[in-house]
Formats: sequence, C-alpha cells, structure tokens
Amino acid sequence: MTLTTISGFDRIGEENAFAVLARAGALAAEGRDIVNLGIGQPDFKTPEHIVEAAVKALKDGAHGYTDATGILPLREAVARRVLATTGVEVSPGNVMIVPGGKVTMFAAILMFGEPGADILYPDPGFPIYRSMIEFTGARPVPVPIREENGFAFSAEETLSLLTPDTRLVILNSPANPTGGVTPKAEIDKLVAGLAERPDIAILSDEIYDQMVYDGESHVSLLAYPEIGDRLILLNGWSKTWAMTGWRMGWSIWPDALYDKVRKLAVNAWSCVNAPAQYAGIAAIDGPQDAADEMIAAFDRRRGVVTELLNELPGVSCITPKGAFYAFPNISKTGFKAKPLASALLEEAGVALIGGPDFGVHGEGYVRVSYANSEENIRRAVDRIGDFLTGAKARQISA
Repeated sequence: MTLTTISGFDRIGEENAFAVLARAGALAAEGRDIVNLGIGQPDFKTPEHIVEAAVKALKDGAHGYTDATGILPLREAVARRVLATTGVEVSPGNVMIVPGGKVTMFAAILMFGEPGADILYPDPGFPIYRSMIEFTGARPVPVPIREENGFAFSAEETLSLLTPDTRLVILNSPANPTGGVTPKAEIDKLVAGLAERPDIAILSDEIYDQMVYDGESHVSLLAYPEIGDRLILLNGWSKTWAMTGWRMGWSIWPDALYDKVRKLAVNAWSCVNAPAQYAGIAAIDGPQDAADEMIAAFDRRRGVVTELLNELPGVSCITPKGAFYAFPNISKTGFKAKPLASALLEEAGVALIGGPDFGVHGEGYVRVSYANSEENIRRAVDRIGDFLTGAKARQISA
C-alpha cells in the first residue's frame, strides 16, 4: 500500500455538480457570462426570520457543544413538522439532527454496506448513493428509473432485483435528477413486497417532499407501519427553506438503529452547529410564506423550462412532477450527454450536468436545474438552441 492507493478510499466517487460549479466559477472569474443551471440549490436567500434566529442564538451564547442527536427543542420541532406533513406521529427520541442530508446516507449505507452485501439504489439517482455503497465494499445494484415510467420507480422491477444478500434499499421521491414522483399505488406494491423481507432495511430520501406539483401528493414511507421497524427517513432544511449552506438535516431512525447512529455522531461530527439548530426551529415553527412563494416560483419555472426545452432541435422533455429539475432526453441531438454538457459550458456559457454523472442509465439525458430565475432560464435555453443549431450546421457543411 502507498499513500496514493489507500484501500476503500480509492472507491469513493464524487458529485460532479460541484466540479461543474467550480469550473463555472473559474470561467466567470475570467469574465465569461455563465448561466448556471447545474447546481441543485435554490436561488433564493434564507428567509430573514431564520437568519435572525441564528444571530439571536449567537448573541445569547449558543457557542458550545450540544447533544450529539441535536437539541431537544429542535427534535421536538421536527416531530411536529413530520406530523403536520405526513400525519404520522414520531417521537423526538427517534429524530437525529445531522450536518446535511448526505450524512444520513453515509450513516445508513455504512451500517448495512460490507463485502457480500447488496444495496439497491435508483439509477439515474443522486451520485453519492453509489459512491458510498462502493466505499463500504458492498455491491451496488442499480434500479433503473425509466422515462417511459414518468421517472417513477417500478415496484415490480425493484422487487425483482432483491437477492438473499440484499441488506438495504434506497428510494427517492420526489427524485433528483429526474424530477420524478412515484405514485402511491406503486409505493403500496413495493411496501407489500418489502414487508415479506424483514431482513432488509429501507432508506427513504424525501428531501424534496414539499416540491410536488400538478395536484400530486407526496407519499412518505413513514405512512407504512409494516416497515417502520427498519425504515430510515432522510429530510432536512436545505431545499424547503433555501438553507443549503447551513448544512442542516434531520433523519428519523427506528429504535433498533438509533443508538448506533448516535455513536457514529459522537465519533464523527460530535454535534451540529449550535446556533444553526435554533435557526432550524425558526424555519419549522415560523412563517412559511417565503418557502411557499419559492415553491410557487419553481412551479412557474417548471412550465417555462419544459416548454422551451421541447422546442430545441433533437430534445424532448417530459414535465417533471417534483423537485426543481428537468431531465430532458438529448439522444437525438447527435451528442453523448457528458460531451454535450462540457461543450455547452465551455462554448455557450451554460452549466448543466450530464446524465451519466447520475448513473449508467443516465446516458442520453442532461439534468437542468430550474432553481434559477426565469430570465436566466430563457437565456440559457436560447444559448443551448444556438449551440445545437450551429453544431447541426457544422455537421452538414462537413
């Protein structure tokens, strides 16, 4: 072994959205006009009353360590929030406050991932799922998320991939990168199948739970008591309250796993930033007007971006039902996804993410974040259209 070949760490992947963000920033620093539809974060500021709560906490002396699981008033606030949004009562004693949603993924996958174990995850899906599975030495088993299914997962296909070695199934709805929302009937079928496998844990990533459109309803897996003893729920503040940089997440853990994740917290991050936890209480218990307005803006932009993308040569895009992403099909443009994404950034000044960065089933697609202004969305799609038209003209002349 050498310092450049450290077992385990050589298997860690990354989230290319941050690489694209860095490159876009570097180009902007050179004076280029870059429209960023790549990074998955709201373009809104954190609501003022939340910021003020953190400032007050700092002034009042919230400068020290807190309980590794989070301060009790915040865990109680999360329990109230869960009851209000899902109708399910959870104990604050099952709530874990973590420094960002990724930490819940890390903890859950670390618990169940080891050589010889299978872990199912959505593909295309959030890239950290596969990265962490491979880090643990477990076998990543991609569950295809298909356009013809509205980018919802198929219960039948998911259950068909279970093996005697399956230890964890990861689900995500509303979904990143596709914007897909899985309907209740499909979730019912999946839960019925998983109920027959009590040896399998379930991680439900519900970070986009408030961003559901067209009359659809978010269905939380917390609503299924038959899997409650092995369900881990991931959620947080980043998306709903535009708090990505605050690094605040919450998760719900079953009794059998809660002390395990508490010990991991003690070993790994001690506790979450103290004043940020008071901001978290203000977010949950304070006025929701800003959050509601932001989500309404995303809904309007969703219609704009879908219409404009469908006007581009060689591009088709189904209407996303949730989150703030569109996942247009670019297979008829003549480009592979990642080279197209790279060319659009370098030549057209538009940042977006190639579908293969979200998994093997992402080829033929790019992710477009509409967490940007309508004006910028229009500018970006105009540039994409000009690039594609120019590329077609170059091909013909050649």
